[in-house]
Order: sequence, then C-alpha cells, then structure tokens
Amino acid sequence: QYFAEKLTDSGGVYVVPAFTGLGAPYWDMHTRGAVLGLSRGTGAKHLIRAALESVAYQTNDVIRAMEADMGALRALRVDGGAAANDFLMQFQSDIIHTTIRRPMIRETTALGAAYLAGLATGVWNDLDEIREQWTLDKLYTPQMSEEIRERNLRGWDKAIGRVQHWEDR
Repeated sequence: QYFAEKLTDSGGVYVVPAFTGLGAPYWDMHTRGAVLGLSRGTGAKHLIRAALESVAYQTNDVIRAMEADMGALRALRVDGGAAANDFLMQFQSDIIHTTIRRPMIRETTALGAAYLAGLATGVWNDLDEIREQWTLDKLYTPQMSEEIRERNLRGWDKAIGRVQHWEDR
C-alpha cells in the first residue's frame, strides 16, 4: 500500500497474474502471467501498484459476469487479508464503481464457522441475531472519474487479450 500510494497511477503498467491460467470468467488455462506496458520510466512502485490493481481488475471481471446472471451489484462486502489494504479497497470501489463495506472483524470465514457452532448450540437464536453482530470498519465509495476508470479497464482488457491462449501460439 505504501508504495502504491506514492504514484497517481501505474504508468500504463498492467500485471496479469495468470501463472496457472485464467479462471473465471475467462476459463483459459493456456494464458500465462505477464507484465505489460513497461517503459524506461517504469519503476518498482509502478510494478507494485500494477500488481495490487490486478486484484481489483480480476474481481471486476468476475463481478461483471455475475451481474450478467443476477443483475446489478448494490454493494460489496469484503474480508480477509487483502481487505486490510486501504489502497486496494479504494481502487476496487473505483473500478467496480460500487460501494465497498469492510467489517471490523476481517477474518469472517473463521467467524462464520464460530457463529454456526453457536447457532447449533443455542448461543444464537437465529441468523438475524448473528447478522446484527456485523459492524462496519470502513466504507469505500467510488472516487475515480469515469474517464480514467474506462481508460484503466480498456488497458486491462488489452493486457488480457495479449496473454490469452499463450500456450496455443
């Protein structure tokens, strides 16, 4: 996060972390990872930022595929280690153009298992009582201009297009 925030953008650098292929929504196991858009001015901070941004781009790709089946996303709740990165969460909100809600307790998978055990043993009366335990840590709202967002997404799509079917070539 520290280095990524030292720049205003990735300098046109895109990291496609497809080391074992691309999963959803591409399902292309012949894709390979790549770093694209390097120039003489590219530095380590650009690579760090581009790597973080790639998480948001991949998430956006999956969300757009889900929306095609289910309709528009109203908000996204996040958890886990990556959710601790404020830069990534803000960039994610900007790229998916949706509000992101991060909980106080970020390891909700383990917490969910504990809640279910408590539900089974009578600690909790019902799912509504468990839902009431969720508390907001931070809310991220889209801040990026639509022009920059579209330019970034076009760059990502171009990068994906360059590395797809790499093994087939």
